[in-house]
Amino acid sequence: MHDTLFSVEGKVAIVTGALGQLGAQFANELLRRGAKVAVFNRTLRQQLIEQLYAQEDREQGNVTFHQVDITNKVSIQRAVQSVTDTWGIPDVLVNNAGIDTQPSAPPEVSGPFEQFPEEVFRDVVDVNLTGTFLMMQAVGALMAEAGRGSIINIGSIYGMLSPVQDIYAYKKEKTGVPFIKPVAYSAAKSGLYNLTRYCATYWAKKGVRVNILTPSGVFRSTQDTEFQNNYCERMPIGRMARPEEYNGAIVFLASDASLYMTGANLVIDGGWTAW
Repeated sequence: MHDTLFSVEGKVAIVTGALGQLGAQFANELLRRGAKVAVFNRTLRQQLIEQLYAQEDREQGNVTFHQVDITNKVSIQRAVQSVTDTWGIPDVLVNNAGIDTQPSAPPEVSGPFEQFPEEVFRDVVDVNLTGTFLMMQAVGALMAEAGRGSIINIGSIYGMLSPVQDIYAYKKEKTGVPFIKPVAYSAAKSGLYNLTRYCATYWAKKGVRVNILTPSGVFRSTQDTEFQNNYCERMPIGRMARPEEYNGAIVFLASDASLYMTGANLVIDGGWTAW
């Protein structure tokens, strides 16, 4: 007998930030398992699309690409309408889009808390928190009308705990200019946890589940070796995550396997938050 417990076949999913590392991983795993996927991204670069998404999926119309500014309600509504016109009301929304300050950032946006620019703080919160709120408003309302749906927000260990600034100390030793992991990302990601709980209880009787997935640092070849070494020294498992190690979580949360789960935080962080 074919087991459909973890099936997402035929489901319609929207994944924001799906031309990035984790977003593309999420979207492709859903595609691989038979879902229809709408990629929402601030910019659409054809070369990147061809690099990240199989020609077969693109030609067969299993995946569509939408240039969306998730901080703009009109932009969201236009894209969501396009999805519903093509495939109907989405079954799954993965709120993955976000911006963060990397160690390569200039000192004016990575300096001490006391001098951190207000406009940068607002920009990060606007994308990471307000953008998720607007996406949930637009898609969650449709799901509630349909009486079904799964919303998966993507959190961060830095939304649960403060950043370990010592990990970034090598930047001063290397360049003479310190890097301080800024407050904006942590503040914005932290807000996602109660936004998740609020909407989980708000839509619970409408058949809409809202959960949050908390990943830890994911390996990228562009990361400084010193950063990777410092990070891994503090990680109980002793290494950074690989993108594909979150496939199971996305499938679980998108499928009926998590049908009785809402308002929950699924932490997959290599043990980081267990210290």
